Amino acid sequence: MLRLATSRREVESISLQNGSVTKETSAGILHVDMDAFYASVSLRTRPELQGLPVVVGGSAGRGVVLSATYEARALGIHSAMPVSRARRLAPNAIFIEPDHGAYAEVSRGVMAIFASITPLVEPLSLDEAFLDVSGAVRRLGSPTSIAELIRSRVSDEQGITCSVGVASSKFVAKLGSTRCKPDGLLVIPQQEVIAFLHPLPVGALWGVGEKTEEQLVRLGLRTVGDIANTPVATVQRAIGDATGAHLHELSWGRDDRSVLPHEPEKSISNEETFGTDVDDPEVIHAHLRALADQVGGRLRRAGYVARTISLKVRFSDFTTITRSRTLTSPTDVGKELYDTSRTLYEALGLQRARIRLVGVKAEGLIPADEASRQLALGEPELGHREAELAVDSLRARFGSQAVRPARLVEYEVDEED
Repeated sequence: MLRLATSRREVESISLQNGSVTKETSAGILHVDMDAFYASVSLRTRPELQGLPVVVGGSAGRGVVLSATYEARALGIHSAMPVSRARRLAPNAIFIEPDHGAYAEVSRGVMAIFASITPLVEPLSLDEAFLDVSGAVRRLGSPTSIAELIRSRVSDEQGITCSVGVASSKFVAKLGSTRCKPDGLLVIPQQEVIAFLHPLPVGALWGVGEKTEEQLVRLGLRTVGDIANTPVATVQRAIGDATGAHLHELSWGRDDRSVLPHEPEKSISNEETFGTDVDDPEVIHAHLRALADQVGGRLRRAGYVARTISLKVRFSDFTTITRSRTLTSPTDVGKELYDTSRTLYEALGLQRARIRLVGVKAEGLIPADEASRQLALGEPELGHREAELAVDSLRARFGSQAVRPARLVEYEVDEED
């Protein structure tokens, strides 16, 4: 049975033995997820808004919801929803602008707490991570005690709450943190994994999107237990060999992936949704330059160079296309990113097509200190990269708007803060 926590510090546990708490066995993996992270951080300095429906998101033009308090979520608002729709759903909700600097600062503090517990930390985003605490048990106590310590420190040091799932695998731990939100702790001992998983809807499994869920439900497979008790060949015929085998393994709680600390970023990207559709190529070029500069700066800060540059274009009817090019020499230079993305854009031959969004992505990342850079014939020894490094220093000291390419001033393109 499930026993709901009655206070912030109480552990929610699973037991099938007359309601008694079962000893946690081999449950050394934690998934820690901040509760409504962006909204919670924004409300730290506005306590008068606690308990109210608050939405964090850009208010201008086609801004989207970044986060919402649980009171706002109860009204049907969710992240990535257009702010205009959120206002229609909840006209009495309170809408506030994001504070990205504060989010980054709190995230660094949270990750520092994790690192003080164990070196085996795998961040998934600013506000969540997997931790393998098996090696910390002798020093800090049971995984449950460690989870409580983390919750307490996050609350005391950062002024926000988090939810923690404790299990023997990453998959089950993440399900646990989701099931006990907000501000909860759920321990799923190894011997209770099947009892926990099988009643859940098939949509709880990693890799099951809306379309896959529809296919499974048409087969009569509505719960994880239904998938577990169906021959794997039957599931594979419906949704494909690889996906079918993957879901069958998960339905029995089999997930042997280890926690990977400091996993390299697979890509770095920035994109922009315009307030109104744009059909002027020169305006598009200016925004591509700003996006390329942002991606270049992020590459240099992260210590990576990119082998492949991708362009994303979304039209007014929401049709989206992407194009990419692999470079002869990897780069972290905004000028080179821009030149490549502009070439990709011009190759589309769009003329005056009405465009809703553009994006630039750097992929195929490798550590900058492992990459060799070849000078092109006639290229000066000190060139664009050195200039952009100097700009990085000026922006770090005087702010992101201190130095900008002239093209961005001409077209009034703002770069990210």
